[in-house]
Amino acid sequence: MMSRYIQSEIKPFRAKAYQTGDFIDVSDADLKGKWSVVFFYPADFTFVCPTELGDLADNYAEFQQLGVEIYAVSTDTHFTHKAWHDSSETIGKLQFPMIGDPTGTITRNFGVMIEEEGIADRGTFVIDPDGRIQIVEITAGGIGRDAQDLLRKIKAAQYVAAHPGEVCPAKWKEGEETLAPSLDLVGKI
Repeated sequence: MMSRYIQSEIKPFRAKAYQTGDFIDVSDADLKGKWSVVFFYPADFTFVCPTELGDLADNYAEFQQLGVEIYAVSTDTHFTHKAWHDSSETIGKLQFPMIGDPTGTITRNFGVMIEEEGIADRGTFVIDPDGRIQIVEITAGGIGRDAQDLLRKIKAAQYVAAHPGEVCPAKWKEGEETLAPSLDLVGKI
């Protein structure tokens, strides 16, 4: 089911977000021209969600060095995001936009809406500068994600995009050897 998202173009959207003291407008156009992470989480004022968002905040400078913007999305409103940002030390560290999706439009566009609850699955989407999805990760509600592993995957996606004809093997880290798929490698790995 998720494979249909890989290489697909993101759908149009417009939303309000909260970012470092301001309400801002965000649309699909903002995700184009650079690498982006759309990071869905179930709800503000919960348990696993702040640990994930705090981890992203702690690693935000490294995402920025890679030219990557993070967009956190839940079905809460941008007003609720502000209240959470103002009341939580962990969430108060966030510098990236927190998109409010109270209608669920964006959440449904990315296929991560839990309809019977009106909240998002834990979905991570890495979008390339052309607005195409390169990485999809969905985890169950009780399983938190790791910013360092996401950074590793983004570095691999950026490397592959910049080096046609090369691929990154399992556990690849920046600076390590890549592979150039060819008939000579078949059965040799």
